[in-house]
Amino acid sequence: MKTLAAFAALALISTGFAQEVAPEAPKYADLAAFQESSGYAIFTANNIWMMVATALVFVMHLGFATLESGLTQSKNTVNILFKNTLIPCIGLLTYAVCGFNLMYPGADYAGGWFGFAGFGVSAGNEVANLTDVYNAGYTYWTDFLFQGMFAATAATIVSGAVAERMKLSAFLVFSSLFVAIAYPITGMWKWGNGWLNNLETPFYDFAGSTLVHSVGGWGALAGVLLLGPRLGKYSNGKVRPILGHSMPLATIGVFLLWLGWFGFNGGSVLSANPALTSLVLVTTSLAAAAGGLGAALTSWVVLKKPDLSMALNGILAGLVGITAGADQMAAMSAIIIGLISGVLVVFSVIFFDKLKIDDPVGALSVHLVCGIFGTLAVGIFGNLAGGAQLMSQLTGIVAIGVFTFVFAYVVFLVLKLTMGIRVSAEEEIEGLDLGEHGNEAYPDFTPAHKS
Repeated sequence: MKTLAAFAALALISTGFAQEVAPEAPKYADLAAFQESSGYAIFTANNIWMMVATALVFVMHLGFATLESGLTQSKNTVNILFKNTLIPCIGLLTYAVCGFNLMYPGADYAGGWFGFAGFGVSAGNEVANLTDVYNAGYTYWTDFLFQGMFAATAATIVSGAVAERMKLSAFLVFSSLFVAIAYPITGMWKWGNGWLNNLETPFYDFAGSTLVHSVGGWGALAGVLLLGPRLGKYSNGKVRPILGHSMPLATIGVFLLWLGWFGFNGGSVLSANPALTSLVLVTTSLAAAAGGLGAALTSWVVLKKPDLSMALNGILAGLVGITAGADQMAAMSAIIIGLISGVLVVFSVIFFDKLKIDDPVGALSVHLVCGIFGTLAVGIFGNLAGGAQLMSQLTGIVAIGVFTFVFAYVVFLVLKLTMGIRVSAEEEIEGLDLGEHGNEAYPDFTPAHKS
């Protein structure tokens, strides 16, 4: 019976009839009765899509790992891969312990700044967790897993910006606190029906240009400022490029991230609604394509050569830029947003280098700068465009930015004063692979000490 229902659900999706269960639909307290109901096939379709989207967001962590390792030196590859292996582990566990209930504390805290529903996720398979009593489109467990994948992404953004000179132990401590506390608190302000969602004109962030990407960007900025640049990056008033060791890896990473974004944005519809899901996937792809083209052409003009790393970051910039309003935009608006994001990312990378703010992978430019722009774009290009919406967008950007930056800066500063956050000069020159791990990524091909 369940198998037939699942096939029926998928058939409904393919023929365009899968819609969200209407709010007035009956709520079933008995699982068997719900499975026999007419709404079960639609509920199953929605839930299947949400689980597929969850898997796509999970793939993004592989994308981050390959992108970051490709854009950094070979002597630090094991360190990059180790961090990106543990981040989803830390993210899921901390989200289960406290993050989920900080971000979604319940109706008692609606409209507030802070709430907490207690430690741990629900311990049983209660009927309410498995039927539309919990939500019209998905089960409690699907919701937790989908949101948990998002949580880990914020710490991954920080990883790339502080690469090649940060102590592994300090980074892991920071990531645990950042994902467990900072990310879910600001997430609650909007997605948990907190104060930003209850403004007269509610702040709008569909899938996280600010709530995920800028949050990670603000955390990264705090870390980069306290760490300082890599040795030899800035000397005699000039910027010395420190090239990544594998552009094939970086390219694979970007395409994995683009693929994962179909789940990141498409899953944020929170159902298999065919009209809205297909619109979101189209606006997402158009913005990515425009971002890549915009960055490639801009780098060609400004730097006199077409820069692959800029084109790759341009794709990501377009994706970040559209994420806040992917469900709001017409196709041409998505292209404009992506194009502007692609241009922005090139000038942003140059700007941060002029300030001697060293970001090995361009995370600040992609996630912070384009996350801010994408959030503002909702008030400029979206269905909600207007002065009131633009002010709400600005309010959310500033509030979330101030809280996240201060939180991250304090955590990094305490770590710096206690356990230290930067490896020694000798270890940085030799490479973190040997210094932190006693291992090499390419022992038979490239010496770990080679820059």
